[in-house]
Parts: sequence; C-alpha cells; structure tokens
Amino acid sequence: MKNSLFSIQDFKCGYDKKFHIQNISFDLPKGCFAGIIGPNGSGKTTLFRGISGELATLTGKISIEGNILKKMGFKEKARNIAVVSQNIESVQISVEDYVLMGRIPYQGRFHFFDSEHDIEVAHKYMKLTGIFQHKDKIMAQMSGGEQQLAAIARALTQEPNLLLLDEPTSHLDITHQVQVLNLIQRLNKNLGLTVLMNIHDLNLAGEYCDYLVLMKNGEIQVKGGPEEVIRYDILEEVYETVVITRTNPISKKPVVFLVSEKVLNEKSELNESLGENI
Repeated sequence: MKNSLFSIQDFKCGYDKKFHIQNISFDLPKGCFAGIIGPNGSGKTTLFRGISGELATLTGKISIEGNILKKMGFKEKARNIAVVSQNIESVQISVEDYVLMGRIPYQGRFHFFDSEHDIEVAHKYMKLTGIFQHKDKIMAQMSGGEQQLAAIARALTQEPNLLLLDEPTSHLDITHQVQVLNLIQRLNKNLGLTVLMNIHDLNLAGEYCDYLVLMKNGEIQVKGGPEEVIRYDILEEVYETVVITRTNPISKKPVVFLVSEKVLNEKSELNESLGENI
C-alpha cells in the first residue's frame, strides 16, 4: 500500500523446529485501528512477537514509515513501536515511576534523572488514560483494569508511531473491556495513532477495528474491513463451528452469535421429523 505507515511483507517467524507463521503480508495506513483475530493456535501471538521483535525474522521484512525494523537499534525501535503485553508487571513501584519508564528511549547513556519534559509527557498521558489521580499508588496494589491503563500510558509516553497491544481485554469484565477499547479508539482518533492489536472477541473486533486480519494455521486467511471478514461462511470455515452473523442496529457493525449443540440437535431432530411427515 502506498504511503502506508506499517508494512509487513512475506514475513515468516516462529520457534525452532516448532510452530511457524509464514506468507504474512499486509499494510496499515497512518491512523488505522487494526485487529488480528483467529482461533487458538492460529499464530496471533507468534505474529505479535515477530512484530515486537521478540522473535527473529526468518524471511521477509517489517517496515515503519519505510524504515526496516530489523535495522533499527533498541531506542529507535522503541520510539517507533510501543508494546502493551497481555500480562502487566505487578511491580512494587509507583504508577508514575512505571509510566516514566516509557521515556527511556529518549534518555542519554548517563541519564539518571527524569527531565521536566519527561515528567510533563508522562503526566499528559496519565491524564489522557484517566490514571493521573493514582500516580502515587503502587502498581502491585492496582486492579487489573487500572494496571492495563497504566501500561497503555507508559506505552504512549514512548510517543510511538505504532501502538501494539496483545489481548488488551482478555482478563477484564465487560465494563473495563469497553473502557479500555473506548480509550484506545479515542487515542486512535484524536492523536492519529496507528493501532494493531491481537483480540479473541470477534464482536469487540468488529465493533472497534477498521481493518481485520484473520489467521489460521500460521497464515492469513482473509483480511479487510469488518464487513468483509466477519461473515458466517468465513468464520464457520476458519473456526469450524456454527455461527450466525447480523448487523448491530446502532453501529451498523457485524455481530456474531453462537448456537449451542443442544439447539442444533433440536433443530436437526425437528427437521428430520418434518421430513418424515411430508
């Protein structure tokens, strides 16, 4: 894609003599809110680790604004991509100190104290994420939802081009799921921040994302807008289960409904009975 902020082309990575993902290619324009979806074991986490640099690139390339990620040093990479992992560290430091760790990529080799600018940037994003009032609390004493917001604030203090999130709603109730995703959506819109996240929940993915990448067995099956990807025929093939898709009457986004085995069996028995009586 011309003028893409993020580009991944013919990418392959994985684990020695174990699972690999391959033939991964897609582009994201600046300001896109994208999601990676797929069944367990499809390669979402492996792709996340490949993009974040945790796993080495075997073939292909990843670039940010035309600059190849593999050629970047640690600090340059951290100024381009900020990562929010699924498991947030429950550390014995204050929220403010935790968030200020996001300024490390901008600090010199013998920089031992946070500058006024570092503190201003950290406070700005703590206020944006709604955790400024907790700045003196200890991270280990925060709730899961509050820790997630602190992790997002720390990532934002890196002032990245791309925000990469791994299952940001996985351990949260629906109130905090919506709170976190509404926040990410606002940041995406108001800051022009490009977002790429792994997410299991198809309804949340369809509601919040502009672009989806659907994976299975280590490869991309379908990619495009939510309406192109969240279709019953595609989902039934990839997830190997019966689903019904409809449109949210308010947001006009696709919604997925599951059907239990009990109901399917009852429907099947009813159809068989009707067939015998015809």
